[in-house]
Amino acid sequence: MARDLDDSTPLETRDELIAYLESGCKPASAFRIGTEHEKFGFYEADCSPVPYEGERGIGALLHNMQVLLGWEPVMDGEDIIGLVDPTHGGAISLEPGGQFELSGAPLHSIHQTCREVNSHLAQLREVAEPLGIGFLGLGFSPKWTRAETPRMPKQRYNIMTAYMQKVGTMGLDMMYRTCTVQVNLDFASEADMIKKMRVGLALQPIATSLFANSPFKEGEPNGFLSLRSEVWKHTDADRTGMLPFVFDDGFGFEAYADYALNVPLYFVKRGETYHDVAGDSFRDLMDGKLAKLPGVRATQSDWVNHLTTIFPEVRLKKFIEMRGADGGPWGRLCALPALWVGLMYDGTALDAAWDIVKDWSAEERETLRDAVPTTALKTPFRNRTVQDIAKEVMAIAHDGLKRRAAGYGGENDETRFLEELCEIAESGVTPAERMLEEFQGPWKGDIDHAFEEYAY
Repeated sequence: MARDLDDSTPLETRDELIAYLESGCKPASAFRIGTEHEKFGFYEADCSPVPYEGERGIGALLHNMQVLLGWEPVMDGEDIIGLVDPTHGGAISLEPGGQFELSGAPLHSIHQTCREVNSHLAQLREVAEPLGIGFLGLGFSPKWTRAETPRMPKQRYNIMTAYMQKVGTMGLDMMYRTCTVQVNLDFASEADMIKKMRVGLALQPIATSLFANSPFKEGEPNGFLSLRSEVWKHTDADRTGMLPFVFDDGFGFEAYADYALNVPLYFVKRGETYHDVAGDSFRDLMDGKLAKLPGVRATQSDWVNHLTTIFPEVRLKKFIEMRGADGGPWGRLCALPALWVGLMYDGTALDAAWDIVKDWSAEERETLRDAVPTTALKTPFRNRTVQDIAKEVMAIAHDGLKRRAAGYGGENDETRFLEELCEIAESGVTPAERMLEEFQGPWKGDIDHAFEEYAY
């Protein structure tokens, strides 16, 4: 997100935390689609990473984007770290390693999403080309070591960087060397939220397989088809994973609030200062008992900001975030929202998707999650494969989009945005496997070709 919330309204009870989540409920007529995507900036002359500093750095790029767009700058001290569209609600932000993120505005259709992405990339090229900067759509940085990767000047990232080294083995890789595309979707009620969370979590490994797009690390094949997905398994067990409790009887807003309460804090923001309280309890903040900030009590912004530091495969805030896909080229940026909108925003499709997964056990869901970073669509499941499930899921999503009938410009629906995913599912060959073939063939083992073939 481009800007952490700053709302000093005090929070005194657990019920208020639950009520915040519940306030996301809205009628289906008000459902929107929010698509986010990240990409790696690189210098076109030599495929090297772009630092924040300098006349041709990320800071200068953001400043020039602000001049072009007229959006509000987001500052961290004296450094510009993001932009916010005050009219439509979109934002541009920086991930820790300089990954450039567009957080799209809440829109009615995938057609609008694609126009938004098109406009953003055209605007970005206008500003980036004079600086010799290009952007790459992959799930994991294919060339640079962690030491070569720049660090953005954001206080929250300094806190996270220190904490990640205490709780996992690959948290810094997650922060500095991964990119994703994700979609944010609405829910009508607690029951609707529950069903969408359960379907989203169970099918997230299917999406990971279809979007697997990170087979390289430091110039060589890394042994995975989605290294980005594998990295998340080794980041921080307290705040990642498949959330098996979502499938328990009685799950709802209350249970998710209790889960989030148990996830350790990173920081408490007061004014422009981020106070490092990493590892401490939100419950202690509610009671004014933080060791480093005695007497300081929780506010509305503390809860909202804390929810953004939880990273499961599907995340609940006032909307639901689908988080399992690698970043990729332009066409797949529109395909991800098309997939999940087709499954989630049509009642018949959502029922059909639930029928696929409703008898899967927690162990089976976890086994899928553990296996797909390596074997993707070829992963065996019961008496079939993930590819078989993916084809079934794609058919459901396609029919859901047809019934949704959100047309534009002579098109009756949004189904064309699924075409590439349908081809991947039918062939059983992931984008990562195609890249590996290119690496061994026409690229002749030179990873710099990825910066030519997969640049925006």
